[in-house]
Amino acid sequence: MRLSEDLRGRTKRYASAVIRLYVDLPKHRQEVQVIGHQLLRSATSVAAHAREASRARSDAEFCSKLDGLLQEADESLLWLELLNEDCAILSEAMNHLLIETPEIIAIFTTIVQKTRKRI
Repeated sequence: MRLSEDLRGRTKRYASAVIRLYVDLPKHRQEVQVIGHQLLRSATSVAAHAREASRARSDAEFCSKLDGLLQEADESLLWLELLNEDCAILSEAMNHLLIETPEIIAIFTTIVQKTRKRI
């Protein structure tokens, strides 16, 4: 099973948006930099797992890769919420990511559920 180019592109755009957010984070606030680094790692892993899933040799492997994507996306949502709520990082980019992350989670959850029904 392969992911559509649209979904691969969406996860790559997601990772790029997080990179841009990270670059714009305040450099003088250590807590923001630490959480930002965690976000950077987990969000870029979302795109990496999407690429890996596209090369899966079986439906079981495909679901396994997407399970990893979902774990990283959920972790990314945590870091975004902490930056937004506890560190007062407020921006249009943050708002976009707080909407996009749950959408990505919902899309890939549905894909995994439908694929598992076929297995």
